[in-house]
Amino acid sequence: MWTVMESPIGELRIVEHNGAISQIEFAPFRDADGRPRGGRDDAHPLLVETVGQLRAYFDRDLKEFDLPLAPVGTDFQQRVWEQLCLIGFGETASYGQIAGRLGMTNAASRAVGLANGRNPIPIVIPCHRVIGADGTLTGYAGGLERKQSLLELEQDALF
Repeated sequence: MWTVMESPIGELRIVEHNGAISQIEFAPFRDADGRPRGGRDDAHPLLVETVGQLRAYFDRDLKEFDLPLAPVGTDFQQRVWEQLCLIGFGETASYGQIAGRLGMTNAASRAVGLANGRNPIPIVIPCHRVIGADGTLTGYAGGLERKQSLLELEQDALF
């Protein structure tokens, strides 16, 4: 099942599968990518809860999501995504720092970046909080403008 919500960074499609959130997609949506979505159900309880939590996040009233998540990816991607969830609201980490937390050298930064870019549940799994070693914004599946907006939202909420 899925639903669509308006947000300050554009429309988001939220997908539920087997009782957990499996995807959050940025518009424009890609329907021919082979991912299972099912039919639209704006009243599905988990989707309603997810929309509510995302709205609270965008309103700066929520700093930690409490949702069942089921991102699909390789073991390495899963490990990277687990590390992303440990980056606190309003904080950032570099790709190299994430590699280090996984017990890898800085040389694994690129692999971490690729896994970060494949995160199927952005915002909730906060891949926008990962930046370059020099503090610059680097790639983001939703575009750098969205990444900047999310980081600014979190910084503004802290002050």
